[in-house]
Amino acid sequence: MPLAAFKTSFRITWADTDAAQVVHYSNYFRFFERAEEEFYRHLGFSFTDINKMGIWLPRVESFCQFKKPARFGDLIEVELTVRELKGKSIKYEFKIFNKESAVLLANGYVVIVAADKHMERAVQIPKEIVEKLKPFCK
Repeated sequence: MPLAAFKTSFRITWADTDAAQVVHYSNYFRFFERAEEEFYRHLGFSFTDINKMGIWLPRVESFCQFKKPARFGDLIEVELTVRELKGKSIKYEFKIFNKESAVLLANGYVVIVAADKHMERAVQIPKEIVEKLKPFCK
């Protein structure tokens, strides 16, 4: 059974590109994070809500494979799936498509650990977050 996926779309802005109007490679990680933020909003909470829980979600691993260039003005769709949900970590997988041509532009992942802001150590992901993530897991 395929994983449930969250999808969000947006246009590539001038600030996302280099002099050749091609998206700079580092911006793909910004697109991942933008999709993650929209995903949380879709689930009914935000980074501010997570902060109020006394935790933060540092990235401990990230990867991106570039397939085709995205260019200024392109409409892209970022697909997010929850690849792994463990007690203290989440692995989000991302695929970025040109929404108009359906061409895969890039894919990758980030691994996030829930950490106590004051003790600066890994902690259990709050149950209210886990419950909202479960429908997007295996």
